[in-house]
Amino acid sequence: MGDVIRTVKVKLDVPTERCDDLHQTKNQFIYCANTTAEWAWRHPNDYCVTSKQKAEKALYDQLRSETELTANLVQKGIRRAIEATKSGVARLKKGDNTSQPHFDAWSVVYDKRSATFHRDHVSLSTVNGRVECDYVLPDDTEGTPIGEYLLNDDYEFRMSTLQYDRPTESFYLHARMRRTTDEQEQSTISSEAKHRTVLGVDLNVDSSLAVTSTGAFIGNADEMNHRRREFEKTREAMQQTGTRSAHLSIQSMKDREHRWMQDELHRASNQILEEAHNHDCTHIAFENLTDIRKRMAGAKRFHAWAFRRLFQYVEYKAEMFGIEVEQVSPAYTSQRCSKCGFTHENNRRSKHQFVCQKCEYELNADYNASKNIARKLLKKLHPGQKSSSGGVPCQCALTSGTLNLNGDFHASVTSTAEGESTDKPTTSVVGN
Repeated sequence: MGDVIRTVKVKLDVPTERCDDLHQTKNQFIYCANTTAEWAWRHPNDYCVTSKQKAEKALYDQLRSETELTANLVQKGIRRAIEATKSGVARLKKGDNTSQPHFDAWSVVYDKRSATFHRDHVSLSTVNGRVECDYVLPDDTEGTPIGEYLLNDDYEFRMSTLQYDRPTESFYLHARMRRTTDEQEQSTISSEAKHRTVLGVDLNVDSSLAVTSTGAFIGNADEMNHRRREFEKTREAMQQTGTRSAHLSIQSMKDREHRWMQDELHRASNQILEEAHNHDCTHIAFENLTDIRKRMAGAKRFHAWAFRRLFQYVEYKAEMFGIEVEQVSPAYTSQRCSKCGFTHENNRRSKHQFVCQKCEYELNADYNASKNIARKLLKKLHPGQKSSSGGVPCQCALTSGTLNLNGDFHASVTSTAEGESTDKPTTSVVGN
């Protein structure tokens, strides 16, 4: 016997007068997680604490008295921080730079003790008792994840996550659904699970914030830079006055700027995950962010912060969809031709234009880099690529299909195949 796990996103109809209860619940849940992270993270002076039992023994009573959360939500906040600490320790062991986990994303974890799940509504524990929220369901659920999993009695509810979308002021439940399968069905599912498709992501300090191997140009780094410059200029001018009023205004501006930046990064992370989901990706590859300010021309401290935060958002959100997120070495990803493999610094004709000196393959430089980033993770996942005639597919997700390490292209649409295209995005797509 085995389990099939699926995650379904469903919008909640929250009574207006109870919205603040959910926001306060989130604030206190995040407080529990950050308090635990601060207690557990002891690098470089001591060993970090990665034991959930030890953390709960040390912090549970304190956090119960300091918050209005139920016992289960306090435990979930503690455990979220310990899991993040474990991930940080693992990165340290691999020689990666990392720091104490910090939580600020709108997210609360619920299980069957803190929530009661029904097929048409959910009852959630809050700082002010329970709140019942109906699901906002489409008129026709046939063929949708909601119809196939949420409303399917063969699936049972497991631990789920409540999230809030600030632009639309909407609450969403990311419900994890489980179905137990027999051995024959599990064998088929296990075989399918071995199929690996990688989405590559290249990050930038100008133009588009992120570019994927599927040709998606996500976010506006230029707008982020402009907002940051305007904030710095205003702050410098107000600091010269030296008054308490100016100090309070600066802090208010800083908080507003931070919230805006987080919203932008959340939107970008959601678009990256949407690309991965739409192309049935099992993995997302980023370049290693260590020392990125030294490697990337024009990168400032806030760029490094934004890149790390974007990676963290994608990482924790991808976990709910069963997608793995990894970092790879950035070496030569900007110089290598993603079509023929020829690597030379002159291939980069300008910051955003790539023309291979050998095969004359021409495309957006960031798009080319994203495909090379995906390829690096492919080599790591499947160092001995098998032929298409046998073995498990391990492939890179592209604009119009998939490409494996052997160079075998499989088109997913009837348009020109990737291997024959010049891949020149239009000006409107690139955003220049």
